[in-house]
Amino acid sequence: MADKNYYDILGVSKTASADELKSAYRKLAKKYHPDLYTNASEAEKKNAEAKFKEINHAYDVLSDPQKRAAYDEYGSENGPMGGGGSGFSGFGGFSGFGGSHSGQGFGFDMDDIFSSIFSGFGGGRSQQSRANAPQRGSDIRVGMTLTFEEAAFGVQKKISVKRVENCAACNGTGAKDGKAFKTCTNCNGTGRITQVQRTPFGQFSSTGVCPTCKGTGKVITETCKICGGQGRTERVREITVNVPAGIDNGQTITYAGEGNGGRNGGERGSLVVEITVKPHKLFRRVGSDLQLEVPLTISEAALGCTLSIPTLKGAKELRIPEGTQSGTVFRMKNCGVKKLRANDNGDLFVKVMVEVPKNLSREQKDILRKLDAAFELRQFPKKKDYKDKL
Repeated sequence: MADKNYYDILGVSKTASADELKSAYRKLAKKYHPDLYTNASEAEKKNAEAKFKEINHAYDVLSDPQKRAAYDEYGSENGPMGGGGSGFSGFGGFSGFGGSHSGQGFGFDMDDIFSSIFSGFGGGRSQQSRANAPQRGSDIRVGMTLTFEEAAFGVQKKISVKRVENCAACNGTGAKDGKAFKTCTNCNGTGRITQVQRTPFGQFSSTGVCPTCKGTGKVITETCKICGGQGRTERVREITVNVPAGIDNGQTITYAGEGNGGRNGGERGSLVVEITVKPHKLFRRVGSDLQLEVPLTISEAALGCTLSIPTLKGAKELRIPEGTQSGTVFRMKNCGVKKLRANDNGDLFVKVMVEVPKNLSREQKDILRKLDAAFELRQFPKKKDYKDKL
């Protein structure tokens, strides 16, 4: 083993930290563990066994500060008199892997490394605590469609929500009256059991969650008749939703504690109301502002006029000066939608579009020709500028 570089075996640099060594070892141990080669060919099995021994020995040396120092200085973990080393001198403790502390010779808890390898057995130590820990209930998402005016001014609506609640008869335990339990005989109330596996390298033990009691340590002796032992029931609840003025399409309203019930005393989830706003027949909304297009006749644009403009709070007058060009935008302050988290409103932007008449009579055409002849080029600045450029 001494003729091989331990750092190269683990794929790390000579300055690798303890965490980097451990991470590299984890990956390689999972990759070459013999249990993964049960159905492989004999050649593949032997190669995996050799690699597994090699990486374990390399980590055994490099994870021990004294052995690593000796290896770095003399090329052998046994010091200047070690020569080529004793092969797997640090590997002897590995055969006792089955014990609860047998991995300590490697400088860390082997259960931590191999809990992922044996995860199919039922998980690691933390799974028991998760089985009994409070768990927050899931959220419920519902849609609500509003008219343009309801979104602008706010509204109060009632909705029916089907949600999961903890059974009141058994306090969510699933046992009659919440008390009909006994200690699990499979794990003696610990919530965990240990499985032992024999391999060519010794005996491996793996501790996981008890499948009988799911890690709780208790078994129900008589189920609750209301929920059938589920500890949960479905109920339809009527919830009042207060929609604030100014809410927009795609926004949400969240009510904490109105979602599905939690487990083991965990809090309820939230009710999330997703808002859809119907479009308006005249207005286009951009944030808190509104946009409106208004058609003008040629004479209204040329001579000026006063328009009655619709707003969310009734009609208001807008003065159009003479000579207004098509596409001109006028701003009407505070005539938009209320801002969601403020006391003021957005603005209304009115865009006037000059409409050219169609289907003119002969008389109307004659009038327009006479009018056109009466105009001077300077009265059409854009046309004059165009001709000047030509």
